[in-house]
Amino acid sequence: MKILVINGPNLNMLGKRDNDQYGVETLDQISHRISMKAAELDVEVEFFQSNHEGSIIDFLQDSYLDASGILINPGALTHYGISLRDCLADVKIPFIEIHLSDIHEREEFRRHSMISDISLEQIKGHRGDGYVMGLERLVIHLRKLG
Repeated sequence: MKILVINGPNLNMLGKRDNDQYGVETLDQISHRISMKAAELDVEVEFFQSNHEGSIIDFLQDSYLDASGILINPGALTHYGISLRDCLADVKIPFIEIHLSDIHEREEFRRHSMISDISLEQIKGHRGDGYVMGLERLVIHLRKLG
């Protein structure tokens, strides 16, 4: 079983960004935690981060046939990424939406997600732990599907 772990704009700056909102872990540190949990769950993970919506779409379109599920933190694309939403709908792979902060407790414009209604679940406000939670929940879901 292969899980794509996708991170959108500015997530490469974790550890340097607003620590109150996003925590102090870097994306590499979070990715290491995900890799450790993936090994424990006996699943493969492939990581991708881009600051460009088109690059994320290209990655999804190139990779979805070999993947069973997706963990995605779209960053700011959450709120306006219509083409990313269309791509996620088109590839028809179960995915969980991850947010380090609680987007419903932030500015009004951050409270709407373009993808939450097509995701299995939205995990928000758990910082790096949210990715590990998401991986566990996604794997449970995929194993139930057989």
